[in-house]
Amino acid sequence: MALTLRLGNDDLRRSRFAVSPLCQTHEALRMLRRSARHGYHRDWLRRVAPAVAGLDLSPLWLFIPPVGGYTPDFLGPPPEEPYPRFEDELARVRATDPSLAREEMARSLFCTPGLAESPRGRAALDDPAGTVRRLADLTEQAWQALVAPDWARHRAVLEADIAHRSRQAADAGLDALFADLHPDVDWADGSLTLPVRGDMRDAQLADGRGVLLMPSVFVWPDVVSGFARPWQPTVIYPARGMRALNSAEAPRPPEALARLLGRQRAAVLAGLDDPASTTDLARRHGLAPSTVSAHLAVLREAGLLDSRRQGLHVLYGRTPLGDSVVAGA
Repeated sequence: MALTLRLGNDDLRRSRFAVSPLCQTHEALRMLRRSARHGYHRDWLRRVAPAVAGLDLSPLWLFIPPVGGYTPDFLGPPPEEPYPRFEDELARVRATDPSLAREEMARSLFCTPGLAESPRGRAALDDPAGTVRRLADLTEQAWQALVAPDWARHRAVLEADIAHRSRQAADAGLDALFADLHPDVDWADGSLTLPVRGDMRDAQLADGRGVLLMPSVFVWPDVVSGFARPWQPTVIYPARGMRALNSAEAPRPPEALARLLGRQRAAVLAGLDDPASTTDLARRHGLAPSTVSAHLAVLREAGLLDSRRQGLHVLYGRTPLGDSVVAGA
């Protein structure tokens, strides 16, 4: 099935990006639950296996069907600001109206025949406020175990994706941005069409609030039509550069480039296929941040890199000249 969002002028004006640590946590949980997403994350799965074994995730699994189905949106509502803190997002979950929680939990349970009438399903629905507290506590544990240790690196990839797509929109307009989100997303004549699974009765509608665009390092290979009504229409898509997160080591630079610039500096330049922060580059290349900063300064002076601030970080990316130098090598 496909969902089509016909975007009017108000929607186009108000569409925005956001990075949500809470939503990333729930996408990580869905990735654990849905093996089709494992392709890019096998090393990560092996690394977090001991932490996962130490968690009882069964209360969350009740509301995260293994194949398709609906997960209550209050567990990871669309962020109200571009770069919220996890603590603030979790406080919103804890403050969920019990009646809304019960409605969304019931919808989720009914995706699996018999689950709403099961002892666990009935217990969850009979005490929605208590269930919200328990799910929020478990979400916090999942964040600490699965996402927080790598959050600086993940956030750098997500911010780099937003920086790239913002440049796309600035250089070539919204047509270029929407057309490049994901192979399964179609943009034509002011309409954004993407695949959806399951019940369409509460599917999103473009209503002038704009579309919230959220890159994710865990959603691949899917693109997700975010939230049901009444939440803001949202598209969660795979971030560019996510493959580099799980590389055991940085790729070796071309030998000619290494002779020209030195091996470390060449590796930094060749590895910047997507913009990255100094901290991310230091981790990726096993170098001290001060060493990476020195290399970046030289490369920038030479016109091979430029930089821009994105949120709390400064991201470095190759200029067209830098691309030409790497390609020529």
